Amino acid sequence: MKQKYSLLLLFLICIVSCKEKKADQNIHDKVDSLSIFFDLANQDNLPYDARYSYTQKALSIISKEQNDSINRVNHFKVANRFFNMSALEEYKMVTFKIIKNAEQSKDSLSLAKAYSYLADYYGERSSSESAYDYNFKAFLIYSKKKDMANVAKTLLNKAVLLHNERDFLGCERAVFQALKTLRNTQSDDMTYQAYNLLGVIYAELAEYVLSRDYYNKALEISNSEQIRADSQFKASTLNNIGTLLIKQKKYEQSLTYFSKALAEKDLYIDAPSIYAMVQDNLGYAEFKLKKFKHLPLLFDNSLKIRDSIQNVPGIIGSKIHLSEYHSSKNEMDSARVLAQQAYDLAVDRKQKRETLSALKQLIKVKPENAVRYAEEYYTISDTLQLRERTIKNRFARIEYQTEELAIQKEQLVEQRKTLIYSALGIILIGVFIFVIRLQRAKNRELRLIKEQQKANEEIYNLMITQQQQRDEGRQLEKKRIARELHDGVMGQLSAIRMNLFALDKKQDEQTIRQCLPHIEKIQHVEKEIRNIAYDLDAPLQSNTDFTEVIHTIFAGLEQHSGIRFVLEADDSINWNSVLVDTKVQLYRILQEALQNIVKYANAGKVMVSIGRRESMLRIIVRDDGVGFDPEQARKGLGLRNMRQRAQGIGGNMTITTALGAGTMLQFELPDTTQV
Repeated sequence: MKQKYSLLLLFLICIVSCKEKKADQNIHDKVDSLSIFFDLANQDNLPYDARYSYTQKALSIISKEQNDSINRVNHFKVANRFFNMSALEEYKMVTFKIIKNAEQSKDSLSLAKAYSYLADYYGERSSSESAYDYNFKAFLIYSKKKDMANVAKTLLNKAVLLHNERDFLGCERAVFQALKTLRNTQSDDMTYQAYNLLGVIYAELAEYVLSRDYYNKALEISNSEQIRADSQFKASTLNNIGTLLIKQKKYEQSLTYFSKALAEKDLYIDAPSIYAMVQDNLGYAEFKLKKFKHLPLLFDNSLKIRDSIQNVPGIIGSKIHLSEYHSSKNEMDSARVLAQQAYDLAVDRKQKRETLSALKQLIKVKPENAVRYAEEYYTISDTLQLRERTIKNRFARIEYQTEELAIQKEQLVEQRKTLIYSALGIILIGVFIFVIRLQRAKNRELRLIKEQQKANEEIYNLMITQQQQRDEGRQLEKKRIARELHDGVMGQLSAIRMNLFALDKKQDEQTIRQCLPHIEKIQHVEKEIRNIAYDLDAPLQSNTDFTEVIHTIFAGLEQHSGIRFVLEADDSINWNSVLVDTKVQLYRILQEALQNIVKYANAGKVMVSIGRRESMLRIIVRDDGVGFDPEQARKGLGLRNMRQRAQGIGGNMTITTALGAGTMLQFELPDTTQV
């Protein structure tokens, strides 16, 4: 009969949890679409798929809203609806979302409530350790907030978990802690649960008088106006008293209580699981009294209801009772089939205690396999006893570790506060010192203003003079270039053009031979133009320090780009001995490369390295920018120009880059010297 009490307790907690969640669901706003979805999702007369769809639509709406208190309340409503539909994985997913939002908003009460929801989830999944862990986390938060009603609720949940692990003494202590907490609250439903649970505990401990006393107290509270009629607490307690009488072998007296329970209004509608349990217990009492008038109909009806709501422990219990009934009628084939079905279902669903009950019945109906069944029975029984002893230690360790983490968290918060206050004090002292120094600096500034004004006037006059000199130099340079182009290049080009006009009139061999020398003169003109161009590259004369030229490029680019440029140059390079043409091409290559980096690389730092490698000058330009796809950039004009300049003087260029990995350009130019 232990199995009956376990089934009853599991169902009772489930019913209470469902009713509490449905109570939350009755808070509606009938105006907007979200409220409509909530209402439709909670209508049990709609098909399951429709209610599931409406719940998903409500979740889709609130998932896009801001994380505030209303949003978290709506997430709890969605979780409630998933729980009521037994969509446990969706229920778990929404609950973890609430935990994340509550932690972000530092909403400890919502966090505690979400922890209790996770405890419900793991309780449904028969994961007692996880359920115990999350329930205890909720207990610590509620205790800190002095929310005594919820403290009592978590204590009752703890008691249920301890009972399920058959730690009856620990369960008893937790219930009395809950009752002590409930003294200053008006919560008849939780007081009822506490008394009812004590009745179950003392029945398990064979304290029948105490068990009956607490059942009577629970029965008295079940008539309270504060108790919801659809909770069917009274029917539950009447069934428990009847079960207690069966345990005492007072079968005739138990029939009265089972009949009263079945007579409760809307029992089948409000709590079909309790209805099926009472029918099964009534049938079992009549079976013990050898009253077969309503048998096996009572067992069959109970089995159908339990099968429709997928109450696995109940299904197993009904099949075992039916097996006992058919065995008593000497219908052994049916008895064996039912006992085997009960055993197979218990093993498949990992219901260890139900497996023991099924094995006991198999030993009776299949005596030929009794030895094998008995060995399995004692193996499972020993495993359960070992687990019961182990789980007590695990529960104690969970409480200890959770409390330690909470203490450490509080210590970290206090340390953080201390650091913040210390930092604020240091900042205030620093501000005070800064103000004093600032005032002193202002006084010094006032003294220097007049001197600075005078210096500014002198600087301005020097700048005017320098600008005038620069303008004069530019004008002279322009005149020089114009004179050279006019007198030299233009004159020669005009003479060549006049001499080549002869080709328009004659194209015989003699005329062509006479014109060839004039075509060769074009090469002299080209050389003269190149000399003029080289003269324009004033920074690249043979006696110029080339590293200073590069620093000049850096300075111009850093001013408007914000990029940091770094140069690493080999001091052994004698730039005075490098041909001007090589320096010109290197200058243009670096100029093009650095301008490309400024335009496209989005870099923060650029490193330029110049050194020797055998008979070549080796230049590396590396940036930490966004990089690019070399395949897509092959046709770029800038890259082509740099490559052509390098190849033009016998060098080469290689590119190493990738998207998001920066870019490295490597040039090798001939280390030529002037003869």
